[in-house]
Formats: sequence, structure tokens, C-alpha cells
Amino acid sequence: MFDIGFSELIVIALVALIVIGPERLPRVARTVGALLGRAQRYVNDVKADIQREVDLDELKNLKSTFEDAAKSAQDSMREVERELQATGDSLNRSIAGDAQATAAAEPVPAASESPAPAVQLDLGLESAKPAPDPTPAHRA
Repeated sequence: MFDIGFSELIVIALVALIVIGPERLPRVARTVGALLGRAQRYVNDVKADIQREVDLDELKNLKSTFEDAAKSAQDSMREVERELQATGDSLNRSIAGDAQATAAAEPVPAASESPAPAVQLDLGLESAKPAPDPTPAHRA
């Protein structure tokens, strides 16, 4: 901060001794030391507050980055889900169309016979329940 050498400190002490006097010098020195200590603590507190604010800003930036990444991943998952649903619907229509085409080519069943049920492909996209764990849980 200040570049004060030992010789400058001696000169300042001698001037203070002459100006203030030997009776009041110890009290003044204590007061000056206390004031310098307060000033130093205040500067350290301000530095700590500034550092906390900088860290808080960095955490906010990091949080927003993670939120953006999570939103992007969620959007891509929704897109994949839509594509899978569309593919499943297309397969269901195709299977239903094949079943109708084969039913039209076959002779009409007698009244006692029931028509063959249409095959329905279920991809299970409506419920996102995880499959149960096939391995038994080991208990200690």
C-alpha cells in the first residue's frame, strides 16, 4: 500500500512525540491503532461482500446454463416421444389395413364364427412407468 521504511517511521514518531507530547502519545497511539484496525476490518468486509456477489453471479449463470440444458433435453425428449407416437400410430394403421385387406380377400365367415380381432400395437408411450426390477431385492 504505502512504501514507508523504518527511517520514515522513526521521523514520524519523533515529530508525534514533539507535537503531541509524552503524556498523551500512548493514548493517541492506541486510538490511531484502533481506528486503523476498524478501517482494515471495514475494507476486508467490503472485499468479502464483493467476492460473495461475484460468486453469486457465477452461480446464477451456472444455474441458468443448467436450466437451459435441461429444457433443451426435455424438448428433444418430447420431440422423440411425438415421433415414436406417430410411428406407432402409422404401424397400427398399417396393421389394421393389412387385417382389413386379408379379411376382404377371405370368404365371409358363417354366423357362428366370429371375425378375427384386429391386431393393435401398443408402444406404451402413454404411461411412463418404469418396468419392475426382475431381480429380487437383497435385504441385509
